[in-house]
Amino acid sequence: MHGGTLSHREISRNATRAVRVGDRTIGAGNPILVQSMCATHTTDLEATCRQIDALSAAGAGIVRLAVDSRKDAEAAIRITDQVQANICIDLQENWRLAETLAPHVDKIRYNPGHLHHHEKKVPWKEKVQRIVDWAVKSDIALRVGVNCGSVDPLQKEKWPADDAISPLVASALEHSEFLDSIGFERYVVSLKDSDPNTVIEANRRFAEQRPEVPVHLGVTEAGLPPDGIIKTRVAFEQLISKGIGDTLRVSLTLPNDEKHQEITEGQKIIDDVFAGRVRSVVHYASKGPNIISCPSCSRVENGDFVKLAQQVKHLSKEYQEHSLTIAVMGCRVNGPGETDDADLGLWCAPSFVNLKRGEESLGAYPYDEILEKLKQEIESLIQSRPTTP
Repeated sequence: MHGGTLSHREISRNATRAVRVGDRTIGAGNPILVQSMCATHTTDLEATCRQIDALSAAGAGIVRLAVDSRKDAEAAIRITDQVQANICIDLQENWRLAETLAPHVDKIRYNPGHLHHHEKKVPWKEKVQRIVDWAVKSDIALRVGVNCGSVDPLQKEKWPADDAISPLVASALEHSEFLDSIGFERYVVSLKDSDPNTVIEANRRFAEQRPEVPVHLGVTEAGLPPDGIIKTRVAFEQLISKGIGDTLRVSLTLPNDEKHQEITEGQKIIDDVFAGRVRSVVHYASKGPNIISCPSCSRVENGDFVKLAQQVKHLSKEYQEHSLTIAVMGCRVNGPGETDDADLGLWCAPSFVNLKRGEESLGAYPYDEILEKLKQEIESLIQSRPTTP
């Protein structure tokens, strides 16, 4: 991939299995499918249906909905009756909701790490077996969604604390092997991180060992455009050009009425790679502050989250000479864990913002006070670092 030229004929895609999701098929040489996730509250039927329609009109092959409660599940079922789209349900800890949802949707995503938090006395393999049984009965697909901020704790214990990649890959391999062992092959795997270099290496390792398993590509919490698009593009170019990737999502922090940009940007990256319009950059090395922010979903409890992420990005421009990672997360589900690796992390509750320095909690502050407090912590962090001669 030298000089930014790469013809369509030169990309030999992995010969992955065919996984049907509604009226679309992922893998087996089919076009790479672009998907997205609703940022509206799932219980707001009108707004969610409107966003699903907008995403579908932009070209989304699959639209994902967050479901954390029985009320969410009931709303999701009603939504599926009102839209023409392939719906994937994003389950977090409440895995039993899969039984209620499976007959009404096209795909369910479960997180291997979160399976350990809910009903801890039930072995994870038993939980997965039950989810598979419900999926088979309803003729739907599954996604094993491994995420950097919620890696299986049993896998993390097996690797050095500074090794972020091996636990991701090991978890994905473990679940793939178990699903195969019980005769279920209608699944896709994703290995996501906010660092595009980790995404590249994790997916490369997984695909090397399991080239037949369809891969869902994503850089989680890529952040605001244009930085989030650049991070994602770097990872996707490197992977797609190596034949890795059967479906993808561009996770951007956007207002609800601009969510369709995830689809248009994703398709643009695919078109550019196959047309040879690619960067020759292999390693993503950012200068200055790195702002990580989630793409928002129905779990966001305060609509000011996107505005706050934009304000943090603007504030960070004052510190362009310093390497800082600041994470801004929109909810209590992923916020606490997925801010641990940042220098400073903010995760948003309905009326306040929790501020962290690494894994240490610094307190909770009202939305109108958090930026000043964040600025103080940035200054403190910079002053505490050794100066280079």
